Amino acid sequence: MFQTFVSRLRDYAELTKARITTLIVLATWCGYFFGAHRLGVSSWSLGLFHALLGVALVSSGTAALNEVLEASVDARMRRTALRPLPAGRMTTAHAALVGLALTLGGSAYLAIYANLLTGLLVFLTALVYLAAYTPLKKVSPVCTFVGAFPGAMPVVLGWTAARGKLEAETLILFAIMFVWQFPHFLSIAWLYREDYAQAGIRMLPVVDSNGKSTVRRILAYSGALIPVSVLPVALGMAGRLYLVGAILMGAALFRSSMGMAHPQQLATAAASKASARRLLRATIIYLPALFALMMANSGS
Repeated sequence: MFQTFVSRLRDYAELTKARITTLIVLATWCGYFFGAHRLGVSSWSLGLFHALLGVALVSSGTAALNEVLEASVDARMRRTALRPLPAGRMTTAHAALVGLALTLGGSAYLAIYANLLTGLLVFLTALVYLAAYTPLKKVSPVCTFVGAFPGAMPVVLGWTAARGKLEAETLILFAIMFVWQFPHFLSIAWLYREDYAQAGIRMLPVVDSNGKSTVRRILAYSGALIPVSVLPVALGMAGRLYLVGAILMGAALFRSSMGMAHPQQLATAAASKASARRLLRATIIYLPALFALMMANSGS
């Protein structure tokens, strides 16, 4: 019985993409931190708890509904074939019910315990992810651009939960997350190109067989991260230590991106995956390190 319970918990964690939800919650915390800092109040409060719980609920629910919508797609990819729905360990109706309850319940929770703006924004974020980004993945590489909007919202949701309104600082935090997603997700799509192609997902590396267009975008967005990441200094959100750190981290990420271009290899070349994997690791380290430094050096 205990093993069955553990197995069921593992399936729910997979259904709700617990690891991704954890990263989303951390980004929400960053947004809340700066919103509270702007008010001159402690970021450690009951309001923070409500913000993180509400966003975690909606993120989990959206992930579950995404797996419901893409169950047939997941079944055709090696990296996702063992998820609860394609593997037959959970019914579609059950997963859909869980997803709807978490998404709607989390949105209502934030509207009540944070503010109406945050509740509305989190619901719209889930809606764009499910109704626009998810179906576009089978239509056009533009899906990455569309998906970057809901993907950058966690910091905004944290800010509005603390402040109750959108401000210039919110847009800067949003811009950092928005731009960061392109080298991150394009490196993932490069690594799993064959899987995506088999499932009919039209990520850029799938339709860009020589890889040149993908590499150009990776370099462009990685380079853009450097000026975008120093904007918090201009608004007094962080000080000189952050400024230096942001430039150095941005340069390091851009150098990792250059590994995709020199030597230039086809997206279909197995050897190119090592460069994509290094870039993916660099993006995973970059974002939390950047936000942690920004928070540590805030107001300095």
